[in-house]
Amino acid sequence: MATDTITVRYFARLREELGTDSEVLALDAEQRTAGDLLNTLAERGGPWRQLAGDQPVMIAVNQAMARPHTRVGPGDEVAFFPPVTGG
Repeated sequence: MATDTITVRYFARLREELGTDSEVLALDAEQRTAGDLLNTLAERGGPWRQLAGDQPVMIAVNQAMARPHTRVGPGDEVAFFPPVTGG
């Protein structure tokens, strides 16, 4: 039987500001979408609040670009990173 966990990865400044590049989390019944997961992580407070703040956070689920309403399930990999900028 598969474990109901997801792998969450953080990139660029998020990795630096949150002090971690990844973690494995139990998939809560209330975390059905990437947006739900963002809100749950933001509730940790401190630097985690930025995940649900004014500045956008890009999302990928299983290495495909996603939106907050994208569903997540057991075994998925969810990545968060700041928008790419450049010139």
